[in-house]
Amino acid sequence: MTQVIVLNGGSSSGKSGIVRCLQAVLPDAWLAFGTDTLVEAMPASMQASDGGIEFAPDGEVVVGPEFRTLEAAWIEGVAAMARAGARVIIDEVFLGGADSQQRWQKALGELRVLWVGVRCDGAVAAGREVARGDRITGMAASQADVVHQGVTYDLEVDTAHAESMECARIIAVHVK
Repeated sequence: MTQVIVLNGGSSSGKSGIVRCLQAVLPDAWLAFGTDTLVEAMPASMQASDGGIEFAPDGEVVVGPEFRTLEAAWIEGVAAMARAGARVIIDEVFLGGADSQQRWQKALGELRVLWVGVRCDGAVAAGREVARGDRITGMAASQADVVHQGVTYDLEVDTAHAESMECARIIAVHVK
């Protein structure tokens, strides 16, 4: 039985929409957590220190050691919830590509995980980014490909060619 679904894709690729649709179409209750959840939970000072997380004017995201420490604890906590019986959907941005996936693989260990790549053409994601108005311009284009480098998936969806609900239904078929 699938216990965790990890969606990885760049900013504005459509992950959050897919997560909401998955929660609607999957038969059981699934908790949803994402990298945005983690960043929002951190104190504002983490965005003003070299050790935290920095969003550069060009959309680049730089993380420091304090961020990594909190992120590691958060990942372990999400994994613990899944081990305790919660079914969990994770909305992630693997800025470090394969290294990011390995951090999750280590924490999730023996849990049954469905790894999903959420792809979206950089130009399409950039258009969504502008329309959203809550992201730094350039983030979507800079992350569109780099987050997938070296990452292994069970399934991939492309939100440039399919709506969130269609992607969620494709993913749901693979949830056992």
